[in-house]
Formats: sequence, structure tokens, C-alpha cells
Amino acid sequence: MSRMPSLFVSHGAPTLIIQDGPAHRFLAGYGAALGKPSAILVASAHWESRDLLLSTAERPETIYDFHGFPKPLYEIVYAAPGAPTVAARAAAMLRDAGLDGAEDPDRGLDHGAWVPLRLMYPDADIPVAQISIQTSRGPAHQLAVGQAFASLRDEGVLIVGSGSATHNLAEFRGQPVDTPPPDWVSAFANWTYTMLSEGRTDDLLN
Repeated sequence: MSRMPSLFVSHGAPTLIIQDGPAHRFLAGYGAALGKPSAILVASAHWESRDLLLSTAERPETIYDFHGFPKPLYEIVYAAPGAPTVAARAAAMLRDAGLDGAEDPDRGLDHGAWVPLRLMYPDADIPVAQISIQTSRGPAHQLAVGQAFASLRDEGVLIVGSGSATHNLAEFRGQPVDTPPPDWVSAFANWTYTMLSEGRTDDLLN
């Protein structure tokens, strides 16, 4: 099996899944372009914890971790099977690298996971597990975590980071879906792209 990429996707507001727009259409065609992975491991911005956790649920529930949105969103179920074996292996790989990595048998899929995945892989037939993030430990910790289980990609596992590169709901609310991004958003996105393209890891971590 060929090596799967690692991705960072912006899952936007939960309405991304029911509202047409450029990001909706891109994600809806992206799964077919990538091909079908053996499993998916998602780090979502909506699961933060003090200690690093990996979900090992056999049938992860669909978590509606948002309020005040249209009723159809609360009727969507993303019934993908869990990926407990992949999650347990990732936890072991983290421990081998000197990092904590405990298993959570009850955690479901929050909207940072199921919103983009339902667009990318609507059949919900690919096993999915989530990994929590530890914001307080900083970016160097996140990089070390990713490096510890990066070899899962060689086994066909798609690793996805889901969140937003920038986040300011005060500026976002009430804007049409095709509103051009503010200059500060474009500037930061372009800077990030340049750092990644040039391999300037130290600048990204600082």
C-alpha cells in the first residue's frame, strides 16, 4: 500500500457540511482524489486534554459539540467504525518515544472530525479514531507526537489535523460564505505556507 499523506483541514463552522461553498465542494471531492485509506486518525481542535488520549471506541458516537445551529445538523450521524487497533498501536508508539499516550474507550467523534470526514468519505466505511491535543504544551510537543506515529502512514493510515489556522468568531459571524478573508488571515496563511515549503521548522515552532 502506498504511503498516505498527513493533512491539515479547516472544518469551519458545522454548517460547512450542509452549506454549499468552495470549501464544501473541495472536501466533497478530496477523498476520491486521495484514495481510500485503511484507517483515519484525527487530531481535532475540539478535543483538548491535559494528558494525551486516543479513542479506542469500537463504534464511536457522533458528538454534537455545538449549540444554536440548524436542526438538520443534529440529525446527521457519521456511523464510521472505530479504529481501536490503530489507536492502541499509536499509543504504544508514543510511549516508546517517551511520550504519554493513554487509551479512551468511550470518546466519540466531535464535529472537528465528522464534518470534514463525512464530506470526504460519505460512506462512513473507513475506521476512524481521534487523538486529543495538549494546547498548553506548545507546538514542539505536537510535532513530537506526530513524529512518533508518522510511520502509520506507511500502513495506509490517513492522519488528519482538523481546526483552523486562524480563528476569530467576532469577525466571522454574519459574513457570507464567499467573503474574502481579512488581510491578516491571508498574511498568516501565506507565511505558514512559506515556512512549510522551505522546511523552516524552527520558525514554525517559535
